[in-house]
Amino acid sequence: MTSPTACLLIIGNEVLSGRTQDANLKFLATRLGEIGIPLREVRVIPDVRATIVATVNEVRAKYDHVFTTGGIGPTHDDITSECVAAAFGVPWEPHPEAWRRLESHYARQSPPGDFNAARQRMATMPRGAALIDNIISIAPGFTMGNVHVLAGVPRIMQAMFEALAPTLKGGPPVVSAAVHATGLMEGRIAEGLADIQARYPDLDIGSYPYYRTGGGGVAVVAKGTDADAVKAAARDVLVFMRACGAHPAEGEPD
Repeated sequence: MTSPTACLLIIGNEVLSGRTQDANLKFLATRLGEIGIPLREVRVIPDVRATIVATVNEVRAKYDHVFTTGGIGPTHDDITSECVAAAFGVPWEPHPEAWRRLESHYARQSPPGDFNAARQRMATMPRGAALIDNIISIAPGFTMGNVHVLAGVPRIMQAMFEALAPTLKGGPPVVSAAVHATGLMEGRIAEGLADIQARYPDLDIGSYPYYRTGGGGVAVVAKGTDADAVKAAARDVLVFMRACGAHPAEGEPD
């Protein structure tokens, strides 16, 4: 069974400038792997209309799912929604249900909030968009075709994703197994690790050096959708590390 694939677009000048550190990639990569939709590409792009439109059109043709984070708030630089409308060639217009939710939300505040033009932007979406619920701050995300538009704030993004997740059809979940050995360096295991990778061509086997006060080492992670193969590959890595004179242990280093 071939698993559907995904791409993530992280949208925001604040990420590219270094002012804001992205905290969404790890969550999405992990959760998508659990669902069986491996994340194959990530791009960080600015709040520039032409760039967003062109990139959305490029990656939505290449991947089964595209997730975007950022740029759906009330300010002038929150242009993701209108750019997705442009990418699909449809009007960017008030979404009746999103408008109802936000108007009702601000009316219920004490004192009542102003559902002003800025906040109305959060209820304006591409024609035909399907809403993604937001239990944190009400303003919804949306799906347009195979593009899922999520908030940039991590807590809100995660809530939106969990609302969306039951509708996503994935393949076998991605599983992983790690082995690590302190005192063993990548250069010592590179050739043998390549041989193990060749025995398991359908897995991703990666080595990751780590450094600690008491000494460094290397962790090797096998990842794929065949749980038995992942377990077997990790066992082969452990045996190989022992043959190198190390004292490997299962799992990630502390």
